Amino acid sequence: MEIAAPPLLEVQDLSVSFANTRAVDSISFRVEEGETLGLVGESGCGKSTTALALMRLLRDASLTGRAWLDGVDLIGLGEAEMRAMRGSQVGMIFQDPATALHPMVRVGEQVAEVLDAHLSLSRAETKARTVELFRKVGIAAPEQRIRAFPHELSGGMCQRVVIAMAISCGPRLLLADEPTTALDVTVQAQILDLLRGIAGQSRAGMVLITHDLGVVAGMADRVAVMYAGRIVESGPTDQIFAHPLHPYTAGLLASIPQLDSGWDEPVPTIPGSVQDKGAGSGCPFAPRCSLASMECRTAPPFLAAGGGRMVACWKAV
Repeated sequence: MEIAAPPLLEVQDLSVSFANTRAVDSISFRVEEGETLGLVGESGCGKSTTALALMRLLRDASLTGRAWLDGVDLIGLGEAEMRAMRGSQVGMIFQDPATALHPMVRVGEQVAEVLDAHLSLSRAETKARTVELFRKVGIAAPEQRIRAFPHELSGGMCQRVVIAMAISCGPRLLLADEPTTALDVTVQAQILDLLRGIAGQSRAGMVLITHDLGVVAGMADRVAVMYAGRIVESGPTDQIFAHPLHPYTAGLLASIPQLDSGWDEPVPTIPGSVQDKGAGSGCPFAPRCSLASMECRTAPPFLAAGGGRMVACWKAV
């Protein structure tokens, strides 16, 4: 009997706390080699905090749990060891390229800085590698563009520079935090095609963080739905879109505007807003859930629902 290979990334009981607030509450998930996991949910659910915790870029935060990347626990590493992992083994594509790039440093120099930190290259080799990375991410005239400052490039071009930085050393894992939020629809499609191609060629695993379920449908192999710092449902993308088990997932999918709906037909919404992560001990979605009952005063466990799916809802188990 063949023994299954361990996942590329395995997160177990990861929690992130700031002062008296628990932003991420004991979440567990895995990413296989070459797989894209879509991490979805409303703003404030803990998606970006999860990515920043994996990169160990959170100040004044308490982290507990484990996050094994190729057998190395990212949470347990010392700062010097983690600095060596950032860029070389795990890369992050930030949401806003305008703040991810230094405004006073040429974009080529910013990519070269990552190469210098992790690879033993000559100055000529670093420049050639930078030009090739710009060409790979679809930046025209890369020999000239490497000398540009961020303000001289469009938002889409700046995002391509950020992607070039993230993939420059061939990391095993990419964390893409809302990589197309600030871009128009045409550029968004180009960036998503670029990410899809990079993941396919390098076999890197990817965690795609977004609130756009349309992006997830076209990019992700599996989905993990977050609410109030917890993962409430996970499973294969096609199964979750076809038959959501958690009321929150169903509400998110129902809120997607339909092209065939009437012009005066209102788009369904989920009433209320995400509650404080530290409020209450029951199901965090109960105050907004039309199916809530007395048993929801106790937090449901995260249980297997068949077909590789997991769900935390008393009504679904």
